[in-house]
Amino acid sequence: MGNGNSARDDSQEFLNASKRFSDSELRDLKKLFVSLAYQSRSQGEYIIASVFQAHFGIRGALGGRLFDLVTRNRETKSLYYEDLVIAKALYEKGAPDETESFMYQLVDLTGDGQVQRTEVEGVILSILQTVLGSKDSVLDSSLPENSLEAFLQSASFTEEGGGEGEAAAACMSMQDFRKWCASTPSVKRFLTTLLKGPISGVPGRQVPELLTPDNMSQSGYIMRKEYAWHIAGGMQAEETVEWVLVYHSPAQGLSFNTFLGKLAAVQGPSVLIIKDKEGCVYGGYASQPWEKHSDFYGDMKSFLFSAHPKAAVHRPTGKNANLQWCAVNYTSPSIPNGIGFGGQIHHFGVFIDGFFERGHTRHSVTFNNPPLSSNPDIVPDVIECWAVVVKGDTNSGTNGASALQGTVLERFKEDRQMLNMVGIAGASDS
Repeated sequence: MGNGNSARDDSQEFLNASKRFSDSELRDLKKLFVSLAYQSRSQGEYIIASVFQAHFGIRGALGGRLFDLVTRNRETKSLYYEDLVIAKALYEKGAPDETESFMYQLVDLTGDGQVQRTEVEGVILSILQTVLGSKDSVLDSSLPENSLEAFLQSASFTEEGGGEGEAAAACMSMQDFRKWCASTPSVKRFLTTLLKGPISGVPGRQVPELLTPDNMSQSGYIMRKEYAWHIAGGMQAEETVEWVLVYHSPAQGLSFNTFLGKLAAVQGPSVLIIKDKEGCVYGGYASQPWEKHSDFYGDMKSFLFSAHPKAAVHRPTGKNANLQWCAVNYTSPSIPNGIGFGGQIHHFGVFIDGFFERGHTRHSVTFNNPPLSSNPDIVPDVIECWAVVVKGDTNSGTNGASALQGTVLERFKEDRQMLNMVGIAGASDS
């Protein structure tokens, strides 16, 4: 395309790109282009940056960088139909290495071939503003700045040698970028779907709706919308629509028996999230119900995550099947009572004992996770569990989801007095 006024000079590239689409897909792309060109008041010839960014709903520096990549920094700042087809063919129909290269160039906001820490910070900010709906150029009060820092903490930067008389700069290499995408699948999903538009439910932009008793404010809970978006990155799309709060320890007490009683109605996946006395937030996605077993159980959908001070997801490595643990009322020291994920007996990836008073987090080969807290011997401060409503599940479906929500919220009405005691029952809606 170059920096000329049109993309039509690249006719062969356009022809090759067009072959990656069906006739109906090309017609849809043409309709989209015509609509956006009309909004750009260009007499149907091209799309301007502001219209492009508004349609695809990308806020901040990332939106401008995407437009520049699609137009290849054309000086006229005009996006033609050929540009759109070529970019979408590369980005959505290309080989994995082509898509990966495109995403890496996106993170290079200045386009100088080096991805520095400040650029990664700008990309994270753009993503959070887009996904979570922050309207300002800075994070609003509902999104603490440490949420941005948590995603930044999961990124690695390699020292790049400078030229003569130049200091070496810490930059994100392609290898660093791959590792970052692996540890933050929500970020990767977002970056891979930028040109799909602001369609409801697009992977990477879906933030689970957090359903709580009487539509109360989230201020009293560990789970925040940015945590939910991050955790959902490791799950299937149908599991990222609605989550229902089942157990909240400040309301119901740090009690293993109460936890199991509240979870008895949940015959499906759930998210366990813990805040310990060190202030660290982490947990696991349990793909199977929490129920009594004398050995490890579960499947390869389970994973561990950390949310603060570092955001990361740790998927199963396949090296063993020690995924979920839930033991209750056993007397043998070889079967510790409590709940956990990964590792091995007495050396779990995460474990909370049967009194819900203590636990630990260790490195595990199951998930290849580091200890998820600053102190590997943990003391829980708050424990929550959220039931995942699986949309489209023949066992739950819409009616099943409503029944689950009704059951859980009905149970919470029994705890209204306790909720008032901890000072969150009267909180206003956010």
